[in-house]
Amino acid sequence: MELWIPITIFAAFTQNIRSSLQKYLKGRLSTTGATFARFVYAAPLALLYLAGLVVFAGYELPTPSSAFALYAMTGALAQILATAFLVHIFSFRNFVVGTTFSKTETAQAAIFSVILLGEAITTGATVGIFISLIGVVMISMTRVSLNFRDIVRQCLELPALYGVASGSLFAISAVTYRAASLSLSGEDFLIKAAYTLAFLTVFQTLVMMVYMSVREPGQIKAVITTWRVSGLVGLTGMLGSVGWITAMTLQNAAYVRALGQIELVFTFAASYLAFRERLSRSEFVGILFVVAGIFVLIAAQ
Repeated sequence: MELWIPITIFAAFTQNIRSSLQKYLKGRLSTTGATFARFVYAAPLALLYLAGLVVFAGYELPTPSSAFALYAMTGALAQILATAFLVHIFSFRNFVVGTTFSKTETAQAAIFSVILLGEAITTGATVGIFISLIGVVMISMTRVSLNFRDIVRQCLELPALYGVASGSLFAISAVTYRAASLSLSGEDFLIKAAYTLAFLTVFQTLVMMVYMSVREPGQIKAVITTWRVSGLVGLTGMLGSVGWITAMTLQNAAYVRALGQIELVFTFAASYLAFRERLSRSEFVGILFVVAGIFVLIAAQ
């Protein structure tokens, strides 16, 4: 088994935990505040991780270039904007179509990998990505009673456009993160991924701190006062990001994000085991499509 596969599964698992903790925080913080908690507590941990690799493991810090800074800052800002668009979709009454379109991130990442990095996507991987995409769409649309005409009409409305934009920005962030890491000097993927992560989390923390100082100053204090849970959000977010960026340093970002959809399996498993929530038939079929797509993707490697 190639190393990027277990690393991606680890990243998806820890992201699932982080998302659950952020949902808990939503009762105490605004959406922006819950997002900020992810970065502000992750940044020092990412710096400690980088320092640990240098001090205790003997790695040398890579030498960044202007290309690294451009790719990393582009990806960081794209991720923040993608999250903002996704959150804005929930203000629409028909938000489900928009959130479904945001799930096209993986397919768009494949396109941006070709455009920005010139990386070829194999036929087998393309088939696997689109099989998983069908499953994700089925799961997203499960609890909405829309007929075909309604879906076609809503594809041209604002929520769908915001959804496509959100998916595009998430895809751009994934591809540019890989580009940033690969642009660093040195051969070892671990230190390159750690350096990229440290830069990203510090930069995103500073950007969000400036924004919140102007728009939501009270949320900065709220994030500090909820440090017990917010700190766990930062820890799990940092661990997940270590996994994502390390995996994307090793492998095409589209492949990593496609495999990362296994997070949906973890989510439904947790819902069943912890809350005894039952899957609907279409959700179950959707999960099967996601899993089948992942198997096709891995087999194509």
